[in-house]
Amino acid sequence: MSETARNGKERDKPIAIYYEQPNWFVPLFKQMDARGVHWTKLDARYHQYDASSPEHEYALLFNRMSPSAWQRGVGHGIFYTLNYLKHLEDKAVRVVNGSRAFRHETSKALQLALLERLGLPYPKARVINHASQAASAGEAVGYPLIVKPNIGGSGAGIKRFSSRNELQAAVEQGGLDFGIDNTALVQECFTARDGIITRVEVLGGKHLYAIQIHITGETFDLCPADICKNTKGEELTRMACPVDAPKTGMTVEVYEAPQQVIADVERIMQNAGIEVGGVEYVFDERSGRQMYYDINALSNFVADPERMLGFNPYGRLADFLIAEARVHKAKQPTRLVAAGEQA
Repeated sequence: MSETARNGKERDKPIAIYYEQPNWFVPLFKQMDARGVHWTKLDARYHQYDASSPEHEYALLFNRMSPSAWQRGVGHGIFYTLNYLKHLEDKAVRVVNGSRAFRHETSKALQLALLERLGLPYPKARVINHASQAASAGEAVGYPLIVKPNIGGSGAGIKRFSSRNELQAAVEQGGLDFGIDNTALVQECFTARDGIITRVEVLGGKHLYAIQIHITGETFDLCPADICKNTKGEELTRMACPVDAPKTGMTVEVYEAPQQVIADVERIMQNAGIEVGGVEYVFDERSGRQMYYDINALSNFVADPERMLGFNPYGRLADFLIAEARVHKAKQPTRLVAAGEQA
């Protein structure tokens, strides 16, 4: 029995970090350890819960489940996680990036609906549930276009088509991948003006920083932690992605986002329920339109952040989680551990 239990005081409940891809979160794990707080890891790949449990075990749970898990053979965890997060919320557990956030993270269709509802610009798109609908959707959207799975992650399954004939051939050959929920977007294909994509990160739903990514061509995988150079050509130390991840050739620089963009992004995240994440937007080369095109609740911070940003966002994230756990604890009725109760 612990000393706190013998004294009849409330148990020290850990902050739980629920994750699927361990390499991505090593920097956060280190920051939690450095602060000496009580925290624990929960592996989303192999997990179970009791539907009748009162869930007094955790001070807070931070959801880091990835929608790209299906590419690593653990797609079963995606739908399971939706159920688990709702269970925790129903039991009054404080969840950061909870069920509403994860629903948006795992549905490009919901992201479009959100942008439409907020009156924000986004690439023209049709949502389809069968390959036979791709060509007719393509006529409505126009070419060039991309077809991408509704549940994506790291550019998974995205293909570009320049004409109806090219798209129809892919349909007939079974070359379209609709992902694990058999839903896809047929979406206009933009060309980033000056080869620049902008990503705005939030913490606690508020603007944290913004970066501009200089792409090398048409790419659909924009993990900021895996960009190995800044715009000065200096090598960056990659902290979150695996050390053997391929070098992309892309470069990155810190950017001061316009106030209107910051307001848009914070509004997007508030409505999506995302407290930690990023939004990407682009100016289309052909039309000049600004378009928001990705809402991400599983954001890996930029590589070599202290050098790039002048601060460590993983440290700020750890501090945010600790502060949120304390706030939530203060709102809860005090639960005493009886002298004879097992700790």
